[in-house]
Amino acid sequence: MPNDPSIADSRPVRQRRSRLRRKQLVGLLFVAPAVALVLVFFVVPLCMAFWMSLHNWPLMGVPRFIGTANYARLLDDTQFWSAMKFTGLYTVVVTIAIFALAFPLALFVEKNRSFTRFYRTSFFLPTVVGFSSASLLWAWLMNVDAGLFSPAAFRLGLTDKPVNLLAEFDTTFWSIVVMVVWKTAGFNMIILLTGLQGISTEVQEAARMDGASNWLRFRRITLPLMRRTIALALILSVAGSILAFDQFYIIADGGPRNSTITTVYWIFSQSFVSFRLGYGAAMSMVLLLILVIISVIQLRLLRTPEDT
Repeated sequence: MPNDPSIADSRPVRQRRSRLRRKQLVGLLFVAPAVALVLVFFVVPLCMAFWMSLHNWPLMGVPRFIGTANYARLLDDTQFWSAMKFTGLYTVVVTIAIFALAFPLALFVEKNRSFTRFYRTSFFLPTVVGFSSASLLWAWLMNVDAGLFSPAAFRLGLTDKPVNLLAEFDTTFWSIVVMVVWKTAGFNMIILLTGLQGISTEVQEAARMDGASNWLRFRRITLPLMRRTIALALILSVAGSILAFDQFYIIADGGPRNSTITTVYWIFSQSFVSFRLGYGAAMSMVLLLILVIISVIQLRLLRTPEDT
């Protein structure tokens, strides 16, 4: 019947459902490029790497399925575990050093004072330089003959003769740490500065009026309200340190005496120097799993009460 009330009542429902479907379709169209990029450049390569890790995959020739033999081989690879140990040491040291510099810099440039923009730009500028370029620059600066540090120290009378900074583990390690801190502290400063500027000034003023000292305000207000920002900066710093490769390959080439070989360096060596692509893929899967576990632990430790 044309005048049936039930039909008339169902029309607005159908129209609302139609509009909802159109909105959902538009939303899917907007996210489709991002989904395609993730699939093409992350999900598919990840699946291919896992499939390669189950094979004896030479550079030339036919791959041969060997199951979990590559993973079992990791248990007896002393160089892999030595690289993991060194990477862990480097990650802890460089992360602490970056935060020890980036946090004071963020507090310094937060206030509106003379030359604040100049300071922010100057501290952030090394971040613009690529890691490979920065490593090449510092490799030249540390060169015993044609560089800057060693000849300058000799001519100033600080050393009896030009010193090769890359001849010993300690000088090589700390020189690379200084370079990485110089290169990345400005980026972490910007992240932490964003968190500082997100804290309400009314909260700080109220605490100041109640007589709270600068240290007490920092410990009881600033740090708790910056947990999410600190978690982001910490995850990026730790992940970047675990994946360190350029600086150790370009500056030290794994030396002296293979003491600065990182996990990614060893994966690169096995995959593209020894052409054991399947074994390199297995190490990559293990490293990915470690990264995921560390990131989850960091997020749980630094989550705010609102996240629970």
